[in-house]
Amino acid sequence: MKKLFFITSNKGKVHEATEKLRPLGFSVVQKDLGYPEVQADFLEEVAAWGATHVQGRFNHPFMLEDAGLFIDALQGFPGVYSKYVFFTIGLEGILRLLRGVENRKAVFRSVYAYSKPGKKPIIVIGECTGVISTEKQGNHGFGYDPIFIPVGAQKTFGEMTVVEKNQYSHRGKALDKLAIVLKDLQ
Repeated sequence: MKKLFFITSNKGKVHEATEKLRPLGFSVVQKDLGYPEVQADFLEEVAAWGATHVQGRFNHPFMLEDAGLFIDALQGFPGVYSKYVFFTIGLEGILRLLRGVENRKAVFRSVYAYSKPGKKPIIVIGECTGVISTEKQGNHGFGYDPIFIPVGAQKTFGEMTVVEKNQYSHRGKALDKLAIVLKDLQ
């Protein structure tokens, strides 16, 4: 097994990545270094900046991930501010903002940055379209999972197992792209 460091404090993200990358021969190792998240317009900028920052302190190949929930009726909000919004107004706040709104379309985006010492980070993106439910459903996963129903599913990410979620998820799709990059680099 090849060791791949994942720079994150989120054990849920590590679990998802482990399930996706283990069959490809990678052992995902969580490394909670922390890094400041730059305020930017696009997730790609946040991930690239984070990777460059971590490169200065960590001399091993690693990956990090940034994600956001973009809700149509809210003009893409919370988007790049998803983590902050989750910890301030939470799921209840998002549901309040959408009370009475018919258009509940949303997209989850995930951006992984893979970095090797001295090299420019490689960025991959995954997306999952869906809708925001009218109430919290399920207690699996993390973040916005209990209010997001992916297209083609009848339940929220919060009601799915990790294996089920990885069939739809933005992170799963981004990890599939990252796996191709990692194979090509070997």
